[in-house]
Amino acid sequence: MKIAFIGDIVGRPGRNIIRQYLKEIRSEFKIDFVIANYENASHGFGLTPKNATELFGLGIDVMTGGNHSWDKKEIIPILDEMELLRPHNYPEGVPGTGMKVYDVAGEKLGILNLMGDFSMPSCDNPFVCAKKSVQSFKDEGVENIFIDFHAEATSEKRGMLMMFENEVSAIVGTHTHVGTDDLQISNNTMYLTDVGMTGCRDNVIGMDKVVPIKRFLTGLPGHFDVPKKCKSILQIVIMDISEGKCSKAFKLKLFDDGRRILNEAWID
Repeated sequence: MKIAFIGDIVGRPGRNIIRQYLKEIRSEFKIDFVIANYENASHGFGLTPKNATELFGLGIDVMTGGNHSWDKKEIIPILDEMELLRPHNYPEGVPGTGMKVYDVAGEKLGILNLMGDFSMPSCDNPFVCAKKSVQSFKDEGVENIFIDFHAEATSEKRGMLMMFENEVSAIVGTHTHVGTDDLQISNNTMYLTDVGMTGCRDNVIGMDKVVPIKRFLTGLPGHFDVPKKCKSILQIVIMDISEGKCSKAFKLKLFDDGRRILNEAWID
């Protein structure tokens, strides 16, 4: 199967560039299944039902969340109606789920959404949750397993790779909005510390620069806003997975002015 993952979609600029490119990318690279992180998709904070419907209509099959999953309260009723995940290590009893199995190109694909510990809302231990969840997939006969690890600390993300080399198909980090240059296939497991955001590329992690700069200078809080106009970027990782192993992967960056940058994973 060929699957793709889009990092944190930030506001209308992120949604617009997905509208501009995603269907073309799916066709060009013969992608079977698209996963995307939604937690900043509605004006930078959370996801509304309207924007969820919009993004699914643009060619996304399932969406994962993070610490902003709950910012739009109207998402709660649709967590069980749409293909929306939230971090699985939220405490028991929280609406929704963070793990599901899908039929893709004649094989089973298990998707697990986790949130890190450092500098994040209080949740259950992501590593303990991951071990139990991955084993649950395997007990169901699911070999192909994809993890979106929404975390601040790069060490936590790297630790997840070390724990699951040759046990899961892919681990991709989200949350920091800044893409990292370490796309690799390590012992059959694809890994990237952070795919980077999809949205405005000429501001501060997708947000208008005025309030962040003021905060850095004075320490005073302010409300972050997604710019109405900006230069944008779509960042997507595309991978070939079968029988639990990733054999090939590359990251594609597409700019709103038509430029492309493609980087292949190194293989260890």
